[in-house]
Amino acid sequence: MSNVKTAGGESDAMKKASTMSLVRAILPIVGLIVICILFNTLTGGRLLSNLSLALSQVYVIMIASTGVFFIMTMGGLDFSQGSIIGMASIVVCMLSKTSIPLAIIGGIATGAAIGAFNGYFYVYRKIKSFIVTICTMFLFRGLIKYLTTNAPVAGSAKLINYDSTALKVICTVLVVAIGFAAFRCTRFGTDLKAIGAGEKAAKFAGIRTDRMKFLIYVLAGAITGFAAFISVIKVGSVTSSGGNQLETQILIALVLGGMPISGGAKVRFENIIVGSLLFIILNSGLTMMGFSTQMLQLIEGVVFLVFVAVFADRESLSVIK
Repeated sequence: MSNVKTAGGESDAMKKASTMSLVRAILPIVGLIVICILFNTLTGGRLLSNLSLALSQVYVIMIASTGVFFIMTMGGLDFSQGSIIGMASIVVCMLSKTSIPLAIIGGIATGAAIGAFNGYFYVYRKIKSFIVTICTMFLFRGLIKYLTTNAPVAGSAKLINYDSTALKVICTVLVVAIGFAAFRCTRFGTDLKAIGAGEKAAKFAGIRTDRMKFLIYVLAGAITGFAAFISVIKVGSVTSSGGNQLETQILIALVLGGMPISGGAKVRFENIIVGSLLFIILNSGLTMMGFSTQMLQLIEGVVFLVFVAVFADRESLSVIK
């Protein structure tokens, strides 16, 4: 009799887990559709009529989110993305006066170098990722303000010529497609999820976890360094606020897309795409309705907390590194 009860309890638990998994998969997509309809109605159709303008903000977030997605999949966090894109943007502007291709390479190299800085202290000095990246955020944010004290850092006039929707769409699709292929079709994604689910078990499985974690921070930095080029071509210069709050926007976007904040086996690459679109639509809709910046941040914060409550894997929250 007890065996029957045990089997019944296990069956109920499996059904509940399956239902929650389905809810977590569908909720972000449903949320995106509902928010589009809601804000389009509340703004009198202005949201869809100005959709191309709203989506012009999604490219940088979606590209940078790809790198952060890899970090969060293995259970880490990165709060330095805004400072990375700010520093990389300054380098892009400076080098653009010599050569645009060189500027792109310089931006990627700058992002990778800061990512390596984060990875070194996180992996080899055993400092928690959120502590390391918060320190990096303040360190390079101060350097950005110093470099832009007298005036914005201006790039070559040729940068503006690259500000086309076609180029930004191609670059974004290329980064996302390569990331998707690597994550879903190679051992790369499997190893990342294994580290996020349990680092000790991943080591026993033969994964070189320290090397993988270090390279992921370098990769994430390089991807954000490339996003700096997409950011710079819009205005052709960088101010002291360059990249400000990007890390917060990325974190909100990924969580809105259904990303478990502790990473692991439950992550889906689609979290990047759905989350980035959901964040931009939410932000644009609230702005069109005339909400102040403070009220906008309050509403986004409430939505963020709701999604964290839904998608957080409470059994794994203690493994955030």
